[in-house]
Amino acid sequence: MIEHKLARLVDDALGRAVESGRLKIARRPIVEIARPHEKGHGDWASNVALILAKEAGVGPRVIADIILDRIERPPYVADVTIAGPGFINFRLSNTWLYEALTAIRTQRDRYGWSELPTGERIQVEFVSANPVGPMHVGHGRWAAVGDSLARLLLAAGSEVQREFYINDWGNQMLNFGASVAARYRELLGAPLELPEDGYRGHYIIDIAQEIVDKDGDKYLDLGFEQQGKLFSARAYKQVLEHIKKTLEAMDVTFDCWFSERALHDSGELDETLALLEAGGYSYRADGALWLRTTDFGDDKDRVLVRENGEPTYFAADIAYHRDKIRRGYTKLIDIWGADHHGYVARMQAAMAALGAEPGSLEIIIGQLVSLYSGGRPIKMSKRTGEMVTLEELLAEVGKDAVRYFFLMRGTDTALDFDIELAKSETAENPVYYVQYAHARICSILRHAAENDLAPAGTGADLALLDHQAELALLRELAEAPSVIMRAAANRAPYRLTKYLQDVAGLFHQFYHQCRVVSDDEKLSVARLALCDGTRQVIKNVLWLIGVSAPEKM
Repeated sequence: MIEHKLARLVDDALGRAVESGRLKIARRPIVEIARPHEKGHGDWASNVALILAKEAGVGPRVIADIILDRIERPPYVADVTIAGPGFINFRLSNTWLYEALTAIRTQRDRYGWSELPTGERIQVEFVSANPVGPMHVGHGRWAAVGDSLARLLLAAGSEVQREFYINDWGNQMLNFGASVAARYRELLGAPLELPEDGYRGHYIIDIAQEIVDKDGDKYLDLGFEQQGKLFSARAYKQVLEHIKKTLEAMDVTFDCWFSERALHDSGELDETLALLEAGGYSYRADGALWLRTTDFGDDKDRVLVRENGEPTYFAADIAYHRDKIRRGYTKLIDIWGADHHGYVARMQAAMAALGAEPGSLEIIIGQLVSLYSGGRPIKMSKRTGEMVTLEELLAEVGKDAVRYFFLMRGTDTALDFDIELAKSETAENPVYYVQYAHARICSILRHAAENDLAPAGTGADLALLDHQAELALLRELAEAPSVIMRAAANRAPYRLTKYLQDVAGLFHQFYHQCRVVSDDEKLSVARLALCDGTRQVIKNVLWLIGVSAPEKM
């Protein structure tokens, strides 16, 4: 990235100033490069002189001047100046833009990816929907965010594992099985006896109907409790397979599907509880076992095991995260819905009690999704009269629109999803706008090849690209590595959708202002190279958000 190159220039100059005795400091700080607040001050700036002023005992402008005298000026640096109280400002030459375009066309699908591994092993756990019913649109948002974040972290140089935690233990599973049993009996002519805490969704009837269609009244003579246990195990697998198929339709796959039941069956939960008690982190009161979460900043202590001897979901979550730690991940990222906001402090306290490194668990809390159609809110499915499922949304608007729209806002912001807009084939539809830009470029390149021009601008003289529209597009393409790395560092896939809109917009401006294939063959070849680079960047960033890059539309 250009920021790294400029930072090295400043750091090398600072080193020479220290070695010569011109600057007296105990330790060189990490040089940071950022965009100046005003465009007139150049392309990039460093505040290192301001940081050093106190330790060096001289004014920041003096320090900046000392560094400036020792900075090398490679061809891609047009000018270096001092601005304000002591900022070192860089103005880049067009050479840098041409080098960036060459890098895009050389690195191809790897352009924007880090060349160096971070050494981090990161686990991203997301969606983790209960296997007792279909996924709602909120689950779809976390699927898009989690999968795209995993792709971003991979591009940033980390080893990444995607994990789905299956909540397949406890009363919810028993109630689920009993609900299916009640509907099974009803379908075979018995009166409906739905449990008080049973599941009432239409999908329960569908599950029961599948059992009837396959096995008829084979289980009718079993007791209600036996039916519940049998159908709980059977229907749970049906729902889980349905969840997997729905996620696959979004191009979301997981490296590991981790069962909560496995924590109980393996003794891992009991082992974790014993470990916390032996370390003095838990205590018994009122017949229950409590974790001292207040010792780590929580507002009150939390129950691990109830009076009746049943462990809480919190206890299982602690055992689960202990298992994650033991698997050797350096960073755990959990993506949770807004209803889990109050759960964060206790989970962080549990991590501290387990002896995890501070900051090793990162929790992303997301806000809700509201569906609209032509500006009108949608709350009910036309088929069932209940909530609109993720599967129905995917069938209505397609995977690309679903993923793109889910990523257009930060996770801390509620999202309004307009179904009619997502289906429209107009410039107002952001995913269509970006994909159309990619398809148009592919059409231009095909047309050029048919007219025997150098394929994709091979051997182009890039210095011919000096029109303002060309330079603006080149600058945006050169930003891709920085945008990708910042999006990864800030856990912000939504920045990629904004970037894609900017690239597509600048390409359309270039296309309308600069004729790509003309009588000037050398200029045509250079512009074809720019088209090819733009196509590659759009394709690369679309991949990071899990959206296809069509060649024809």
